[in-house]
Amino acid sequence: MSRANVATYRIAGLAICSFLLFGCGGGYDDSAPTGPLVGDASLSSLSVTGATLVPAFSPSVFSYTATVPNGTNSVDVFPTTTDSLASFTINGGSSATVPLVGGDNTISIVVTGQYGTASRTYTIVVTRAPLSTGPEICTGGSAGDFPCSGVSLRKRVSLETMGGTAGNDIWGWSDALTGNEYALMGMTNGTAFVDITNPEVPVFLGRLPTQTVESIWRDIKVYQDHAYIVADNAGAHGMQVFDLTRLQGLMSPQTFSADVVYGDFENAHNLAINEDTGFAYAVGTNTCGGGLHIIDIRTPINPMIAGCYSLTDTHDTQCVTYQGLDADHPSNPEICVSSNGSHVEIVDVTDKTAPMTISSTTYPQLGFVHQGWLTEDHRFFLLGDELDESSFNVPTRIHVFDLSDLDAPVYVFAYEAATAAIDHNLYVLGNRVFQASYTSGLRVLEFGDLANEELVEIAFFDTFPASDATDFSGAWSVYPYLPSGNVIVSDRTNGLFILSIP
Repeated sequence: MSRANVATYRIAGLAICSFLLFGCGGGYDDSAPTGPLVGDASLSSLSVTGATLVPAFSPSVFSYTATVPNGTNSVDVFPTTTDSLASFTINGGSSATVPLVGGDNTISIVVTGQYGTASRTYTIVVTRAPLSTGPEICTGGSAGDFPCSGVSLRKRVSLETMGGTAGNDIWGWSDALTGNEYALMGMTNGTAFVDITNPEVPVFLGRLPTQTVESIWRDIKVYQDHAYIVADNAGAHGMQVFDLTRLQGLMSPQTFSADVVYGDFENAHNLAINEDTGFAYAVGTNTCGGGLHIIDIRTPINPMIAGCYSLTDTHDTQCVTYQGLDADHPSNPEICVSSNGSHVEIVDVTDKTAPMTISSTTYPQLGFVHQGWLTEDHRFFLLGDELDESSFNVPTRIHVFDLSDLDAPVYVFAYEAATAAIDHNLYVLGNRVFQASYTSGLRVLEFGDLANEELVEIAFFDTFPASDATDFSGAWSVYPYLPSGNVIVSDRTNGLFILSIP
């Protein structure tokens, strides 16, 4: 469990929402002894008996007392939320725990006795103390409210500031004309643009709303000063194209519209761009069998379909002009290394009209092949599996493949972290790996000879100190390629983080 500063949780309200009375089994027995019958009795209101300061990462323990009638056989507590814990004590006897999160929490208590049951439903409103926004230097294992090692917080921009309710993907852009740096953050309702040139005084410039409806899946990439944005499970969203030079000189937040919307597919789960060739690859679309939908974006404002690879559904991909060791592929072909749920696949996409499968690879304890990235020499592929932690009760893992032979990749090893969080997106810069690891936040690793399993964590910043559970809360993605060296991270709940690593 991660380290964190103390956070305050307080009870904002307590209301009885409904009362339900029903009988059990064989019905009411007139010959039964007299006295309070569970089926006739009402449960008393829950009363707060304690609310103490607790570390933000710990179960948020509040004690409540419910008085129930004599003759009670059992008391069951039914939660409807799944985060922090509240503790209930019944008549000073047995206790039960149910989850509490910020906001309204509905809790049902059912008391079962000799002659029937009684049930009440309560709504408890819990308000979480706000997290710090920085700047905060990482000292003594924390940067303000956030556990850390070797990573400092330059600034945090909340979702509320950016006009959103939940975050997802992130990418970055550096303006070659002005030198300004920008964060492009995906949210359920669109894409936020934030000038982070001065990382301690970021400026929210506005938002490009979703083209259709809200979606928890949005993906953003950049090519020649244009952002390309797709969304999944959002109807006929298509691919938004936005000229990023429109951000120059803005003084107040704007609501933008797309310059162009590419409509040859409706939904897409992810998007990759090979900036060397000027081709984009949308995956998980309603076209091309969910495989590679190839788009010519060499004229950025005029995207045109260039081909399809429809052999298998693709979840995510990285497409590059290959410069690796495989002598069987000497002419620098364009390849895509794809994460396809059930396998890793390498496809030659040099001829956009006739892509060819090179190889398909699996590995032990495969949960869901989610996303990965090549080392800069194109020899190794580092993969995140989104479900192996929960499926096999293993620590956070990075799976490493040797692609010296593209036709026969070799599974080398699985790096195991000291956390249990689900890993999400990772990117490679030099000999470092920047991994967004949901509830454990940003993890920074460094590698030497991967053939000899030399991979070690050197720094981290926990963007989600409320929990270290193996679930889908917390850091979604990371972008480490800004010229300044600053790293930006998107957190589903806590917004945009601008971080620095000495």
